[in-house]
Amino acid sequence: MGSASSQSFTGGWVQGEEEEEGEEEVVARGSGVCKWFNVRMGFGFLSMSSRDGAPLEEPLDVFVHQSKLHMEGFRSLREGEPVVFTFKKSSKGLESLLVTGPNGAPCLGSERRPKSSQKRRSKSDRCYNCGEPGHHAKECQLPPQPKKCHCCQSVSHMVANCPVKAQQQQQQQLRLSSGSQGTASSRGDEEEEQSQATFSEN
Repeated sequence: MGSASSQSFTGGWVQGEEEEEGEEEVVARGSGVCKWFNVRMGFGFLSMSSRDGAPLEEPLDVFVHQSKLHMEGFRSLREGEPVVFTFKKSSKGLESLLVTGPNGAPCLGSERRPKSSQKRRSKSDRCYNCGEPGHHAKECQLPPQPKKCHCCQSVSHMVANCPVKAQQQQQQQLRLSSGSQGTASSRGDEEEEQSQATFSEN
């Protein structure tokens, strides 16, 4: 309790007195709520209101990483969620070691998900073996299927040697080159008109 008053706050971390070398790591228990949690980065801070069963005069910030959360699936916390945790004092401040809900229950977690994981999940919903949605290749009931070209789905070649893709790339290059020539010629015409206008004025 007395050590809490000697701690200073910097950048969200609780900075305490420097631990002496060789001092054993002290693990304490705390309870409080989630102050904030970044679901994309996978970390946040807990606001500790009670330490080892004794209420604190002022809440303390305790760092939390998603790997320390007791829950299934995507691990996160929602703001204001009640938590119970063990923590230690590190060189950066107070860090949680294991975070659960009240009475050791799994954490509830946030309803938010990072956009990148949602994209990955939708892409992986299709089987790479048969191409059907709803299962993955390791769960596919069909025997291993022949490899197919990703562009035209032919089994006779892979995408690196695909004639359809090569033709599409040639057409795209022609469009780009003709588009750049057209803009260059129109710029030249404009410059010529401007130079003629300046001569006529003089």
